[in-house]
Amino acid sequence: MGEGRWRAVLLALMMTVLLLPLGAVSAEETMEERLAAEGLTLLALRNDTIDTDQDGDIDAVRVVIVLNSTATSNELIVKLRGLHKEREVLETQEVAFVGQTNITVVYDAWSKGEHNLRLDFFDANGDFIASNPLPTFMLTPALRVPQVLLALNAGDMLQTGEACEITRTFADETGPRYGETGVRTFTGAPFSVLDSQETLDCASWPAGDYELKETYRNGLGQTAESTLNFTIENRPAPAFRLIASGHENTTETPCSVRMELTDGRPLDGLTMVWRVKGEAENINATVYDCSNLPAGAYLITLEVITDKLITSTEALNLIRLPAEDLSEDERAALPSISLGPETTTESVGWMSIGVLALIVSLLVFILLIRNPDPEPLELPSLGPTPQVLPDGSPDAEGLPTTVDDQGVLWRQHPDGAVDWWDRDWSIWHRWE
Repeated sequence: MGEGRWRAVLLALMMTVLLLPLGAVSAEETMEERLAAEGLTLLALRNDTIDTDQDGDIDAVRVVIVLNSTATSNELIVKLRGLHKEREVLETQEVAFVGQTNITVVYDAWSKGEHNLRLDFFDANGDFIASNPLPTFMLTPALRVPQVLLALNAGDMLQTGEACEITRTFADETGPRYGETGVRTFTGAPFSVLDSQETLDCASWPAGDYELKETYRNGLGQTAESTLNFTIENRPAPAFRLIASGHENTTETPCSVRMELTDGRPLDGLTMVWRVKGEAENINATVYDCSNLPAGAYLITLEVITDKLITSTEALNLIRLPAEDLSEDERAALPSISLGPETTTESVGWMSIGVLALIVSLLVFILLIRNPDPEPLELPSLGPTPQVLPDGSPDAEGLPTTVDDQGVLWRQHPDGAVDWWDRDWSIWHRWE
């Protein structure tokens, strides 16, 4: 009985030994042991915190490793890994040395918070050798995080053609530091915008409401965004008046017609087209010299065109009287007048007039009896009344006009509606 009990105890002890884990028998190798297996000896390992911008916050960690080797040559890959908010960045150095070497790896913070660091060693083929966890550091980046800013340089009331500039400010040092440069996206402009364009000239942009937006996101998940809203008003047509000097004076006296702007705009960019009785003059100036016009009545027209092809037209009547000392040729060229006393007339007898009146009266009486209720006479329609100025040019009624690429003339009302010019009927049609 006692012998059987001892056998049971011995069997239980054997089963217990067999169930013991292998890890309890052999401990895991340390980093120094793994390096020693490759012929390397770790002489020193130091972590230094750095305040690069001297603002009182730690923004980088410098890791210094001192290794010694008994091999004739060594090739080693050292990787410093940083984990922050479940995103890992990597700083890698490849070294080749004989004997002893110092390796320095710097980790720059890319976001504020806790950063868990780890040091890994690999051979020249990329095979893992050893790993060593480093402390956790509370870091604040000195590198510039992504920043995007849009700014408008223009007047309070912006109109087409006025000076207008948009400044784009962009910065990102954290993404390029770890090879994670992102993509910039710009929307809202009437034209394509390149990343290299730091300023945008909006002086040539058409009128309208603009909502500009620029966004950026790098490979580290950091984002930046900026928006800019502004309005460009449609610049109205030039407002001006014509002032005549020498009107109703004789031809030997000076004569001029001067244009005077009344809306305060500068003359830069304006083109002036003078016309006399509809015929264009080769003059682009604010003053038209009419001293050389012969005696007569003239319609002087001035069309002012902006660089945006917005036009405005004004006109006046000018009369030039003949001079007193005219030659025979000049008198012959003057318009002739009817002189009543010099015109011969023939008398008509009262009898003939009375007979003619009687015949006409009888004819009218007979027609009235036969057609007591005459039907109204329908005349053929001659079309709408032409909307033209005395010189035959379209009457824009003071509204701004422009000509498109097909040569069609348009005018725009203050409410934004536009009309197009019908050359066949010489009238304006509303564009629906």
